[in-house]
Amino acid sequence: MAKRKKDEVVQQFYEEQLKKDEKALAELDPEIAEQRRKLEKKRLKKQKKKDATPEELAANIDIKSILLQGNYLTEEDLKKGEEHAAKNDISLKESLLGTGLISKDILGQAIAEYVNLPYIDLNTKIPDRDQVLKLPESIAKKHLAVVADEPDNQVLIATALPGQQDLVNEVQKIFKDKTIVVGYSLLEDIKSVFKYYRKPLKTRFMEIIQSEDRIAAGIIEAIIEDALVYESSDIHLEPYEKDVMIRFRIDGVMQEVGRITKTHYMNILNWIKVQARLRIDEHFSAQDGSIRFKTKSGPIDLRVSIVPVLDGEKIVMRLLASYVGDLTLAELGMSYEHQKILMKAANNPYGMILVTGPTGSGKTTTLYAVLKNINNPEINITTIEDPVEYKIGGVNHIQVNTETNLTFARGLRSIVRQDPDVILVGEIRDRETAEIAINAALTGHLLLSTFHANDAPTSIPRLLDMGIEHFLLSSTLEVIVAQRLVRKICERCRYSMSVTLNDIDEYIPKPERFFSSNNVTIYKGKGCKTCSGTGYRGRLGIFEFVQNTREMQELILTNPSSQQIWKLARKQGTRSFFEDGLDKVRSGITTIEELVRVAHVPLE
Repeated sequence: MAKRKKDEVVQQFYEEQLKKDEKALAELDPEIAEQRRKLEKKRLKKQKKKDATPEELAANIDIKSILLQGNYLTEEDLKKGEEHAAKNDISLKESLLGTGLISKDILGQAIAEYVNLPYIDLNTKIPDRDQVLKLPESIAKKHLAVVADEPDNQVLIATALPGQQDLVNEVQKIFKDKTIVVGYSLLEDIKSVFKYYRKPLKTRFMEIIQSEDRIAAGIIEAIIEDALVYESSDIHLEPYEKDVMIRFRIDGVMQEVGRITKTHYMNILNWIKVQARLRIDEHFSAQDGSIRFKTKSGPIDLRVSIVPVLDGEKIVMRLLASYVGDLTLAELGMSYEHQKILMKAANNPYGMILVTGPTGSGKTTTLYAVLKNINNPEINITTIEDPVEYKIGGVNHIQVNTETNLTFARGLRSIVRQDPDVILVGEIRDRETAEIAINAALTGHLLLSTFHANDAPTSIPRLLDMGIEHFLLSSTLEVIVAQRLVRKICERCRYSMSVTLNDIDEYIPKPERFFSSNNVTIYKGKGCKTCSGTGYRGRLGIFEFVQNTREMQELILTNPSSQQIWKLARKQGTRSFFEDGLDKVRSGITTIEELVRVAHVPLE
């Protein structure tokens, strides 16, 4: 300890002497001093590059110069992107993609063109697992490279780190009789393919248990890492008589991913309870909490629910992951016409926008996509949620806390006194919150919120039944958006097929109402390793909009039924969930079976 202290003192002395020498040199000969500074800066830059990891090198590609030189963006657009990045404390790349100034594909093409390599879009053509595993994990991660395809006598290698001299040589040793072709792919796309190198949970559990070190924490970390890789929305730990089943909800559907013995489950349960600040001695009542979990890519928030079941206590953890918050309205599946309606309402100085749908249908994600579009330094945006699901720079987020009596209603009262322009209320659950929200929208604020209802027309009678005055709702409501999520067909195994209306009649009665020809082209997924044999990968929304036009305002005053509201909305051009989803079926985005699973088929 004494020696280390002495070394620190000596180091500090030399650093002080160096500063004095630099200062003296600058006074004697400023020109030489400036040259020395430049050389030192150059040396440090080289050293930093030498010490950087492959991921750091890939992330440091100068996209600003690339986009300008290739005329992909103007100076003005880049300036907007830089201002947005600085304000929200994010990278320029995240800013440009998040604000829609450039698409992910165009960015990839621009970089590929700059480094004189073909662009390989790993989202459009996802590599097969067996194909990827032909390249050893050590080489793949060293060069940030994957086997993208093997056409004819070639091997197409996608890398996020162009200009590597030894990449081709190392790959050639594996594929001796084939021609190696290198292309460029974005770093995040390369990393998404790396999931194929992950060992099964069962194998990793055995390794953790055998190590006898932090078993409970290690198992939970492994589970959460896998859930993030596969973009799961929920993790279920379900105790049965002999063991505990682990299931992920992926694309809205439950999938078993592993099992653990009940011997270790009690420690896992207690670890989660401690992290979520729940009572570890309570085993017969439901408990709710939250965990801020640190991962390699940054912290994520988990919403924890524990309930007693027949064979123990079941745990469900909802992942509030940042990748969901990066989606735009278009990426959520919203048509251009629907986007125009929603953004027109969002750019009004006051009024109320409601998004309705079941739990887990993406309501909050839609509202945050709206917030990202209107967020700028000139307006004050405040949210109150339970929990705060996403964080946006420049937005004031308030977390509901029942222990301190910070409820939606009480918090909303305080927010109104904070001089807001835009308010987001996580959910309207009761009459008190609804009344304060309506009054906020009436007094010059734009209010956005979610609401539980089966469809858009039903929301109005439900609000009126809660005790909201007809004239208040009529004068404040701008638009109601109802949404559901459907699974997308896996792009790797998608195929088209021609069917007749008789074939479709099994799913849609009287299909001639929706198709003009007897022969219809539809799409399905065969099922592959990429989509775990399901034929689906990813989800997007189907939507139903009801606008509060002058005629609708007059109808609300008469205490209408949902059927009356729907009749008027249809007359004004509103399309149903089913019709919006049918457009996505025709486009090959989803299947008829999936649409019918989620949306009711109109009887007439």
